[in-house]
Amino acid sequence: MEVRKTSLPGLVVLVPKIHGDSRGFFMETFHAKTFARLGIPQLFVQDNHSRSGLGVTRGLHYQRRHGQGKLVRVVRGSVFDVAVDVRLGSPTFGQWFGELLTEENGHMMYVPEGFAHGFQVTSETADFLYKCTDFYAPEDEEGILWNDPALKIAWPLPHGLVSEKDSRLPLLSEVSRERLPIL
Repeated sequence: MEVRKTSLPGLVVLVPKIHGDSRGFFMETFHAKTFARLGIPQLFVQDNHSRSGLGVTRGLHYQRRHGQGKLVRVVRGSVFDVAVDVRLGSPTFGQWFGELLTEENGHMMYVPEGFAHGFQVTSETADFLYKCTDFYAPEDEEGILWNDPALKIAWPLPHGLVSEKDSRLPLLSEVSRERLPIL
């Protein structure tokens, strides 16, 4: 598995070796020893699967007290996946990184705790899988607006199809310090 570091500490793109032939393909998506060597938590406690249509934009979400590291990948279609560092005290606070994850390229991204996460579907349909290092805690869920102009995220589609809940999320500059994770 190839590991590509990003400009944001702890956030990595994982490129698995895909072995294919006329029968289909095989790829390893998790290996505890490899992940341990990379400093990625090996204990995932929850798996999630979402299906969305073209233009659907989910996020940007994080949990403050019950931070979730996320190992994300696409098994059908394609998404532009984004992580924003929202950790108080981080030298990269407010910076983002995005990666196109597709069923063809097999790329995965590990999003550490303390990052807001979201994605935008760039295919007709996408099935998105993510493993989490902590359980979803609805009372602890926080978020920032997906198209916050100060973040300047280069979303592929300028007008995402966003849930009512996500459309009401605040700008990062409007989030009180008490509602942000600390580095």
